[in-house]
Amino acid sequence: MLSDLDALADSQIEFESVYLGRQPILGRDGALSAFELLFRSSLENRARVTNDEEATAHVLVRTIGDVGITAALGSHMGYLNISRDMLMSEVVLLIPPQRFVLEILETVVLDAAVIERCAKLRQYGFKIALDDVTVLSDRLLTAMPVADIIKIDFLDCERTALLELVSLAKAHNKTLLAEKVEAEADHQLALRLGFDFFQGYYFAKPQVLVSRRASSSKQGLLRLLGLLATEPTLGQLETELKLSPNLVVQVLRLINSSAFGFSRPISSLRQAIIAIGTRQITRWAQLLFFAEGSNVALQSDPLVQLAGARARFMEVAAEAISGADEKLADAAFMTGIFSLVHVVFGSTTEEIVDTLRLSPAIRNAILEESGELGLLLALAKAVEKGDELEIDKCCERLAAEHPTLSHQLDAAQVGELALASAAWISAHARM
Repeated sequence: MLSDLDALADSQIEFESVYLGRQPILGRDGALSAFELLFRSSLENRARVTNDEEATAHVLVRTIGDVGITAALGSHMGYLNISRDMLMSEVVLLIPPQRFVLEILETVVLDAAVIERCAKLRQYGFKIALDDVTVLSDRLLTAMPVADIIKIDFLDCERTALLELVSLAKAHNKTLLAEKVEAEADHQLALRLGFDFFQGYYFAKPQVLVSRRASSSKQGLLRLLGLLATEPTLGQLETELKLSPNLVVQVLRLINSSAFGFSRPISSLRQAIIAIGTRQITRWAQLLFFAEGSNVALQSDPLVQLAGARARFMEVAAEAISGADEKLADAAFMTGIFSLVHVVFGSTTEEIVDTLRLSPAIRNAILEESGELGLLLALAKAVEKGDELEIDKCCERLAAEHPTLSHQLDAAQVGELALASAAWISAHARM
C-alpha cells in the first residue's frame, strides 16, 4: 500500500492538470456580465480544436467535474459553444439552464431538426446564442425564431452590413452581443448602435484556469454504461459505482453543480444515486467516456487501488462492528472514498470537503477523525502503514468510546478484513 500520498500526487501533476479558458463578457456599463468558456489543452492561451464535439465535452467535464461551476463562473452566466451532435444529445440536459447560454457554432447546419431542438431547449429554460454572425443570410433568418442572442463578429463583419444586421436583430427583439471587439473605435460604434454586451481582446484576453483531473477509468465507465443499459436496480448501480471511486466523486460534484435542488447533506452513495437519478448518471458517464482521452487502466491506477481498498475495508469493518448496519456501512464507504479526494484533485482536504455536501459525521471523520467513522478511517490508515501498535490502539478506542457497538474488532480480524478488501478491489479491477 502507498504511504506517501503527497509524493504520489506530486508525481502525477503533469498527467492530471486540466485547463479551461474563459473570456469576460461585459455589459453596457462596463461591468462583468458573463464568461465564455473555451477549450484549452495547456497553459498556452490558444485553442487547438480538431473536433467540435470533443472540445465541448471537455469544456463541460472540466467546468462541472474538475474546476466546478462556482470556481469557473462565480455568480455569472456561462456561454458554451455547442456542436450539432451535443445539441441533439441527451448530454446537453446535464447543463444547468439557469447558468449557461448555448452558443450554436457557425458549423452547425440549421435544418428543421436543429430548429425544433433549439425550441425545445428554450422550453427547458436555456437561452440560445447564434455565434459568429457576419452577414445577413438565410441561415440567420432561419435562426431568428429560436435565437435569444445574436453575436456579431466585429473582426470579420463589413461595416456596410452592420446596420442591417442590427436592424434585423432589434426588429425581432433579440439581444445583441459584439464579439471580437479589438479597438476602442469598435467599442464606441457598438455602443452607439445599441449593442447590449461586448467581448473581445480590447477588454480582456481569455484567462486559463488550471485544475486537476478526476479521471475515470474507461473500463469502469464501460461496465457502468453496460449496466445502465439494462435498467439496473438501485442496489446493482450502487455496487458498480463502488468499483470506481473517481466516479463516486464525480456523482457528488454533479449533484452540487447542477440544478437538483438537493439541500440535505449526503450521507450514503445510495442517497446520492436517488438524488441524481439514473438518467443523469447515464448522461454523465457517456460524457466522461467521450471526453476522457487515455486513462490508466483501473488495475494500474494506484490511487483507485488505494481509494477502493480503503473504502471497502471501512465498509466491511463497519458491518463487522455494527451487526451489518447498512447505514453505517454506506457512510463508512463514502468516508473512505472522500478521505483521499484531495489527492485526486490536487488540493487541501479542507478545500475539497467544503465543496461537497457531506453529512457532518462524514465531514468530521475526514477532517478530525472523530466518531465511529473517524476511528474506522484511522484504523484503515494504520492498516495501510502496517502499524500494528496503531491498529491495536484503534481497536481499543472503538471498544472504549463506542461500547454500544454489536461487536469489537481485534488485530486478527482487522488483518482478515484488510486482505479481503485488497483482494476485492484487485479482482474487480481486472474485470
